[in-house]
Amino acid sequence: MKQILQSLKTGQTTLLEVPAPRPGPGQLAIQTHATLVSAGTERMLVEFGKAGWIAKARSQPDKVRMVLEKVRTDGLAATLEAVRSKLDQPLALGYCNVGTVIAVGRGVSGFAVGDRVVSNGKHAELVCVPQTLCAKVPDGVGDEQAVFTVLAAIGLQGIRLAQPTLGECVVVTGLGLIGLLTVQLLRAQGCRVMGIDFDAARCALARDLGAEVVVNPAAGEDVLAAAQAFSRGRGVDVVLITASTRSNEPVHQAAQMCRKRGRIVLVGVTGLTLSRADFYEKELSFQVSCSYGPGRYDPAYEEQGHDYPVGFVRWTEQRNFEAVLDMLASGALTVAPLVSHRFPLEQAEAAYALLSSDAPSLGIVLDYPRDDAARLQERTVALASPAGAGVAAPGKVAFIGAGNYAGRVLIPAFKAAGAQLQSLASGGGVSAVHFGRKYGFRKASTDWADCVADADVDTVVIATRHDAHARQVLAALRAGKHVFCEKPLCLTQEELDTIEAEARARPGQRLMVGFNRRFAPQVVKIRQLLAPVAEPKSFVMTVNAGAIPADHWTQDKAVGGGRIVGEGCHFIDLLRHLAGAPIVQQHAVALGPHPALGVRDDKATLTLVFADGSVGTIHYLANGHKGFPKERLEVFCAGRVLQLDNFRVLRGWGWAGFSRMRLWRQDKGQAACARAFMDAVRGHAPAPIPLDEVLEVSRASIEAQLALEGRA
Repeated sequence: MKQILQSLKTGQTTLLEVPAPRPGPGQLAIQTHATLVSAGTERMLVEFGKAGWIAKARSQPDKVRMVLEKVRTDGLAATLEAVRSKLDQPLALGYCNVGTVIAVGRGVSGFAVGDRVVSNGKHAELVCVPQTLCAKVPDGVGDEQAVFTVLAAIGLQGIRLAQPTLGECVVVTGLGLIGLLTVQLLRAQGCRVMGIDFDAARCALARDLGAEVVVNPAAGEDVLAAAQAFSRGRGVDVVLITASTRSNEPVHQAAQMCRKRGRIVLVGVTGLTLSRADFYEKELSFQVSCSYGPGRYDPAYEEQGHDYPVGFVRWTEQRNFEAVLDMLASGALTVAPLVSHRFPLEQAEAAYALLSSDAPSLGIVLDYPRDDAARLQERTVALASPAGAGVAAPGKVAFIGAGNYAGRVLIPAFKAAGAQLQSLASGGGVSAVHFGRKYGFRKASTDWADCVADADVDTVVIATRHDAHARQVLAALRAGKHVFCEKPLCLTQEELDTIEAEARARPGQRLMVGFNRRFAPQVVKIRQLLAPVAEPKSFVMTVNAGAIPADHWTQDKAVGGGRIVGEGCHFIDLLRHLAGAPIVQQHAVALGPHPALGVRDDKATLTLVFADGSVGTIHYLANGHKGFPKERLEVFCAGRVLQLDNFRVLRGWGWAGFSRMRLWRQDKGQAACARAFMDAVRGHAPAPIPLDEVLEVSRASIEAQLALEGRA
């Protein structure tokens, strides 16, 4: 299938062949009929991509601060690599889609194959969208009408927040697509409407669509005087700002034209340097509207399909979609005058060239071919054959998962280790095609099971979300493949027991978890220094993990397993490796309950006791400052001390012939880890991490997480 992608690095828009996604639980697979280009959001993204480094930095000062903090902690080289990698990844554009359902995922209710629906799906011939982000299109509403639903819902949500009543005076500042739709929705609600825009044609269109008064500041018209006359000298009741500008003027102007206790709702994007005097004397209210309505950005609603009870949340984003469609069906909302251009999908690049040009445009509709749905469901796309294709030597690798870490770190590490890159799978297909082309995979896919079953593959690397690891590891082992699983190996004791049984039954197959820190050059040096020391050691590992929201998937015990299982396992393995002895006892305690802490099991201390008498303490803390180094290891033994800061500087006190080891860039051992695994796969070396240690560390991590949750 074809999909429109945009480069954040260059701003180039391309139409690319990608493998088709498959609907997950609660999702609909939709064959697209038409999509609408969002002139505001998508033009902003294109302009950002085309801007130079300085302009990009100026447009996102918050991101610049994050980059500078990362430079201080991780170093310039690692930070530049991360930023370039992020900008290098293509962005799937679009969020206004209408099409026909051709398949439904498990658990879908209220939708069936053959339904015509609107959704916030991308510009692609086939999209998979959660059912809570879809709504059925009434028979009397055409595709070109329905495609405006999502944009109209954005305006509708702003109106709902403003709560206008019959006869109130409402100003709409910014008469782009959302503004013009908002004008009509307000008129349907019985409001008097005044529109403001610098474009004469849009002002005229707003008047035709029901605005009682329109004002064009570019023509020298006095906005405040017009608002005063429009409101009969009382001041307007509500201002909805649907403009997109960096200026603070729209908010300042809105405050000036409002009556006492008037309401201002920001639907678009403006500068937000507010004047206290503007708001204080009139006791104005100001609110920012979030997209299409309640449920937006809530994973439980959008990803897991948990709808809000209608008795408590009357208007969710889905129900806002339905309300807009009802308005279209009744004729209360007119969108035909808003269509300025139509392009077939094959001319998508021309459509975006128009969008970013000085030529006037408004609603740009993309029409899609009505091909046989079977063609659109091909889940594998052939890519350029890599060098060495057809070589019979072991080391033919399939990657499952093509996220940021896999694309930036793991895949380059395995390529550098000489892996023959065969297939790359990702859920949506876009990242699989991008990284597949970049690193020379033979094919990209959205079907991980096909990658595992591929007879040309002898090794599988797993880099997906944590809840998928166990079943993918087991599938790969049972298919006779070597397996490298990015941590964690699994989430539960039961899964671990099953994996252990399978792995021990296949001693010729390598099973390794990506515990890369033990391969870091400075950790190798620590191990060398500790080797002659016979007495027990004390290890203190401090991890400034950083806060992750409670609703992030890594915090979800069913999906991410919790942060100790998901990331803390790294440090359990590191101390187990340096001690060189099994863990015989462990204890885990979280910070005491407090309303400000939220999640507590990512603010914890783990204590490990090893068979040789060594003791390790891991302070895994998500409540520190970002400017402090993320990882610090201290080792005390035999009157000597070692300190490793963030895998950049290793210092020693009391060690003959050693005092410092500094790296010019951070190295956490990923490249060496991949190289060691590939050497083992080719039979040139034993398993880099003995299976017993892989299982031991995995079990200890699960037990620690259970203890922190009070389930041990």
